Amino acid sequence: MEEDDRPRPKGDAASKLAGEDLSPYSQDELEERIALLKAEIARVDSHRMKVEAHRSAADALFRKPSS
Repeated sequence: MEEDDRPRPKGDAASKLAGEDLSPYSQDELEERIALLKAEIARVDSHRMKVEAHRSAADALFRKPSS
């Protein structure tokens, strides 16, 4: 199994964030948190698209020719 195909551990950063109690945060802190999370989503999505393009290029390079 390739490392990228392995399931992520339950203790990863996203899982910890999802389980965090938000009640202590002020409205401003919540807005800041949302902005940071949106920026992180954009960063991850950009990386995902680069990985997808790299994979497509590799697949095209190593694809067996059609008969």
